[in-house]
Amino acid sequence: MKRPHLVVMGGGTGLSVMLRGLKNKPLDITAIVTVADDGGSSGMLRDELQMPPPGDIRNVLTALADVEPLMSELLNYRFSGNGGLSGHSLGNLILAGMTDITGDFVTAVREISRVFAVRGQVLPAAAEAVVLRAEMEDGTIVTGESQIPEHGGRIKRVYLEPDHVEPLPEAIQAIEQADAIIIGPGSLYTSILPNLLVPKLAEAVVSSKAVKIFIGNVMTQPGETDGYSVGDHLKAIDAHIGHKIFDYVIVNNGDIPEPVQEMYAEKGAKPVQLDLEEILKYSNECIADRLVMYRTYLRHDANKLSHHIYTLVQNWMIRKR
Repeated sequence: MKRPHLVVMGGGTGLSVMLRGLKNKPLDITAIVTVADDGGSSGMLRDELQMPPPGDIRNVLTALADVEPLMSELLNYRFSGNGGLSGHSLGNLILAGMTDITGDFVTAVREISRVFAVRGQVLPAAAEAVVLRAEMEDGTIVTGESQIPEHGGRIKRVYLEPDHVEPLPEAIQAIEQADAIIIGPGSLYTSILPNLLVPKLAEAVVSSKAVKIFIGNVMTQPGETDGYSVGDHLKAIDAHIGHKIFDYVIVNNGDIPEPVQEMYAEKGAKPVQLDLEEILKYSNECIADRLVMYRTYLRHDANKLSHHIYTLVQNWMIRKR
């Protein structure tokens, strides 16, 4: 059987954790990553150099790179102090420098991937930066990915400006050739949906015959998904793209120790509730397992999660033969 072609879509830490497990499986991986970030180092480089934000791309490149751990640490190194470099990630600066050398962000990502022996293909969702806006339930419009969680209140919908942004042709081609499409984990409104709001990307996902899998978040995100269940996440995706798209949903059903819950509760985060009846309104099947591990932070267990994904994809391809 051929190596399955996997497309993953999202951004943020959760996606990078998952990719660290998936890169060890016999898979051809294409990661399509949001370009809506406007905070921190990414936001500064975006404004100063008029380039797409590099932060989420850097995280994915680091996760998929086949290099020594020290080199990964170097890419993620963040300068401190009060000087002009303060707050910048070295990996972001390398991407900015390569963009200037090649004259093109997409080419820069491709060249960095080659230098760092990245296992797979990493593509920005679009060749240009986009502005993410949120309409709150009270009618307020909040502008900027970094500002949306800070505003508070319930989000009614998010949308992009420009609304006609074009995806990369390579991203469309990857989706069309995919055996599996993985969406999540990641911040629902600021990492996952910005990819699906790129019109032709969403259309390609809906039309694809690939198996489509949603990875549920472990914790809610303060100011963004307060009180959300897994079903609420799926309902929001359905409302934005207008289609039930998922064949499978993979979620955590493992207990989170009380001291860990209390630590997260101080920041306003709570475990995402598992509501099977609602999940099955938006997907065909739910797979639940103990998928969390705690060190400094709660994270998905990359090895267990990638095992579930790989098994699903293998079985799907066998049934298609």
